Amino acid sequence: MSATRTDGVFQALADPNRRQIIECLAGDGPATATGLAGRIGITRQGAAKHLAGLADAGIVTSTREGREVRFALRDGGLEPGAVWLRSVGDQWERRLSSLKRHLDV
Repeated sequence: MSATRTDGVFQALADPNRRQIIECLAGDGPATATGLAGRIGITRQGAAKHLAGLADAGIVTSTREGREVRFALRDGGLEPGAVWLRSVGDQWERRLSSLKRHLDV
C-alpha cells in the first residue's frame, strides 16, 4: 500500500461528517448525496463535498442511475488504513511481549 493512499484514508476519516457518511453507507447501502445529507444533518452541497473527498481517497464510488448519482463504499477502500493500523498494532504487540518476557524473568 502506498503512503499516499494511506494518508488519504486517514485524512478522509479525520472529519466526523465523513465518518458518519461511511457509517450510513456501510449500514444502509448506496445512497444519494441528498439522502445522506438528510440523515446526518448537513446540506446536500456539504454532503457532495464530503463524498468528493471520500471518492478522492478511494473510499467511495459513484454510479449514475437515471438522474440520480448513488454513492457506495468501495471494496477495500479503507484497507490502506487497516493495513497500517495492523502493522503498528503488531509492532506494539511484539514490544509488549518482549517487555513481559523481560519482567517475568
